[in-house]
Amino acid sequence: MTRVVIAGAGGRMGRALVEAAQADASLEIAAALDAPGSAAIGSRAGALRVTSDVAAALAAGEIFIDFTRPEGTLAHLAACAAAGRGMVVGTTGFSAAQRAEIEAAAQRIAIVMAPNFAIGVNAVFKLAETAARILGDDFDVEIVEAHHRHKVDAPSGTALKLGEVVAGALHRRLGEVAVHGRHGDTGERPAKAIGFHAIRGGDIVGEHTVIFAGVGERVEVAVRSQSRATYALGALRAAKWLRGRAPGLYEMADVLGIR
Repeated sequence: MTRVVIAGAGGRMGRALVEAAQADASLEIAAALDAPGSAAIGSRAGALRVTSDVAAALAAGEIFIDFTRPEGTLAHLAACAAAGRGMVVGTTGFSAAQRAEIEAAAQRIAIVMAPNFAIGVNAVFKLAETAARILGDDFDVEIVEAHHRHKVDAPSGTALKLGEVVAGALHRRLGEVAVHGRHGDTGERPAKAIGFHAIRGGDIVGEHTVIFAGVGERVEVAVRSQSRATYALGALRAAKWLRGRAPGLYEMADVLGIR
């Protein structure tokens, strides 16, 4: 049985993780955490009470699951590295410097980090890569994503990952060809641009579409998440896979065996 610690247990994703972990007989929730001062402190997370005691949580658990905010995740990362605990990171919005901290910690502990843990989304990463290789430079690429009104970063980490996958398949550097939205007199579209467009509204869980627009035909690869349970189930699958794994920075492609 894998003993997991769930951070951000009072949030939307945290509650989904708690519910999914309770339904999995191969998992035990060792601790449920939230930030000090959070209204969730003291509330129930299954059979446990939500606390802010990271040290006690790490003493009880084996794998730490974090879908919070970059600053909180990095504080948890330091604690996990010191305690020798593996970590599943679903937080997005890291800067390059913060990403470097995670890569450094992965030399000491095993980390699965992904912009999206849903199994279907990770299948779409592979499908988009394959489509890009087949279609090549004759097709323009646009990525459209939609999320709920509470999401604070844009484009989503999943959209950026799709851009990275497609750019890699087309032998382009994403930082040099990415275009984020358009307004005004933008001029003709650069041939190798990869466009990103973010929609925010209501309670949309998550939708991502990669559009390959050619002359006379259009190919679309899309995935629509209808519940956060898809993310939670993938993250818990990663947590079980991570148990006993050697230090390193892994992706869901490693967990699913589709690299």
